[in-house]
Amino acid sequence: MTGTLKYLMTTAVSTLALSAVAVAQDVAREDTVIFDLDRTIQDPENFNWMTDGTGIRRMHGAHQTMWEPLFILNYGTGELDPWLATGFEANGDSTEFTITLRDGVTWSDGEAFNADDVVFTVEMAKANEELTAREVATLRSQVAGVEKIDDLTVKFTLNAPNPRFVVENFGVRIFGSFLIMPEHIWAAQENPATFTFYPPVGTGPYTFASAASNRAIWDRNDSWWGAATGFQDLPEPQRVVFLESGGEESRAQLMATNQLDAAQNVSVGTFEAIKAQNQAVMTWHDGYPYAAADPCPRQMEINTTVAPWDNPNMRRAVNHIIDRNQIVNIAVEGATTPSRTMFAEYGSMAPFIDAVVEAGHGLSPTADVAAGQALIEAEGWTRNGDYYEKDGETLSAAIHVNSASTEYTRTIDMIVEQLQRAGIDARSVPVENSVFWGEVLPFGSYEMTYSWLSCGSVNEPWTSMGRYTVADVVPVGERSPGFNNTARWDSPAAASYSEIVDQLEGMALGDAAIPGMVAEAYGYMAAEMPFIPLVQSAKLLPMNTTYWTGWPSNENYYNHPFHWWNSGHQIIHNLERAN
Repeated sequence: MTGTLKYLMTTAVSTLALSAVAVAQDVAREDTVIFDLDRTIQDPENFNWMTDGTGIRRMHGAHQTMWEPLFILNYGTGELDPWLATGFEANGDSTEFTITLRDGVTWSDGEAFNADDVVFTVEMAKANEELTAREVATLRSQVAGVEKIDDLTVKFTLNAPNPRFVVENFGVRIFGSFLIMPEHIWAAQENPATFTFYPPVGTGPYTFASAASNRAIWDRNDSWWGAATGFQDLPEPQRVVFLESGGEESRAQLMATNQLDAAQNVSVGTFEAIKAQNQAVMTWHDGYPYAAADPCPRQMEINTTVAPWDNPNMRRAVNHIIDRNQIVNIAVEGATTPSRTMFAEYGSMAPFIDAVVEAGHGLSPTADVAAGQALIEAEGWTRNGDYYEKDGETLSAAIHVNSASTEYTRTIDMIVEQLQRAGIDARSVPVENSVFWGEVLPFGSYEMTYSWLSCGSVNEPWTSMGRYTVADVVPVGERSPGFNNTARWDSPAAASYSEIVDQLEGMALGDAAIPGMVAEAYGYMAAEMPFIPLVQSAKLLPMNTTYWTGWPSNENYYNHPFHWWNSGHQIIHNLERAN
C-alpha cells in the first residue's frame, strides 16, 4: 500500500465522495446503491448505444437498470435465465429461431413492449450500416430476416446455421446483448445514427434521473411492469448511482469510507488495505484468490512458423518449464488460479474442462524443468554455461508484451526468469498498446507473446476452440482474421483438430457427444502447443455490505459479479438492506 493510499484512506472524505453524497441528498444513503464507473462519461446526453463502440453509453447504468435483455446467461449453470423473453425454439439445423416474449412488459412511458419493437429494432440495425456497435454488427451479419408471428412471438431466419444465436445476441454472454428499442420513439427518427435518444426510455425498474461526466443517477420506477405482473419484486434500492471513482486509490478511499458499494478491479494490496479500514467489504472469495474468474484466461502465443519454435517438442518444452503457481503467487499476488486448460473456469464450462483433464491433457500448476530440458536436448541442443546451444546458435526467445498493464509485464518478467534458469536466453520485448494490437499480434510479428486470444467460451467450447482452426491461417505479414490463429498453427495435427472443431460448430448446445469430442480435439492441440495457457484472468471486485447485502459470491452464486454488464439487473434485484 503506497503512502498516498494510506493518506487518502485516513483523511476526510474526498471531493469525489462529497459529490456522491450531494447528488443523492434527496434519497437517503441507505436507500442508494453506488457502483464504481471506471471511465468518464464523454457525452452524458447521448443514449444511442447503437453507434457506440466503447460501451460507455450503456454501462453507466443504462443497461443495468433501464434497458433489459431478453435473457441472461448464468455462468454457473450454463442456462439462459429468461428475462424479457420466456424461451425459444430452434429448427433442426439451427437456421431458424422462434423467441417467445414475456406478457405484460411495458416501456416506462406506458407503451406496451412487444414483437413490433423487436422486429423494428432488428430491421433498423440491418438497414443502417452506420450503426456500428459490436452487438449491432454481429446481429447484422447473422440475420437474414425477422418476422412477427404474433404480439409475443418473433421468428428469426439466419444466413447460416448457428446454435449459439440466442446466447450470442440476446443472452449477455459477455458484457452486453443486442438491446431492443421502443418502436414508437425510434420510428419517428429520420437518421437513427444521429439520434441521441435523450431522455432515454426503457423497460427496466429504474428511469433516468440525471448524468454528468462523472456520474449517472437512476431512480426506481414504482410502476415497473415486473412487479405488476409478478415477474420480480421491486428492487430494494430506491436510487442507483454510477460514479466515476477516478482510479484505484480513489475507489479504495470511497470503499473504506462507505461512499461506494461495489468497486471496479483493484490489486490484492489495495483490497487488503481497504479491508483493514472497513471490515464490511467482501469479495467473490472470502480468502485467496479473492477474485472471480474473468472470461479471458491468460496465455502465451507461440509463432509456429519461426524456428526453433516451429518444432512442437520445443513448444512443449516451454510448457514444462513454466511454473504457473509462481506466476499466481508473485506476478498477480495470489489473486487468481493456474489454468488447467484453455478455458475459463466457470461451472458452465465444467463438463468440457473435466473431459479434457480426464483425457490426460490438463496442465500442471508446477514446473517440470527436467522434462522440458530433456525435450530440448532430444532436439540436439546442448547446455553450454547459462544457455543451450546448437550449431553455434544460442537458444533464445523474444517475448512481446503489451506495456499497458503491470499484470502483463510482471507475468512475462516472471516467465523470462523461469526460461533463463532453464537455459533459454529469453527476454521481454515491451511494446505500446496500439503497436501490440495493430502490428505484433495480427501480423504474426513475434516469436512468443502474452495474450488472451482464447477468450470467448463461457458456456460452450466452440467459441474459443474455433479460433485455432486451419481455415484462419494466413502467411506471416498478412492480418489474421479476427485475431484468430495468429500462431499460424498449420500441421496435420492442426487439420485433425480443425475437422473435429468444425463439426462442433453446428452441433446443438448440450449435445451429449460434445465433451468427448472436445477432449479428442484438445489432444491434438496439447501435443503441439501452438499456445500455452497460463493462469485464469481475474477481477478482484470489492463489494460493501455496510448498506447492502446479497452481493454475488462463490457461496452465493446466482451469477458472476461483473456489475457493469447487462446482467447487472440480477445483482440489483438481489440486494437487500443491511439493516
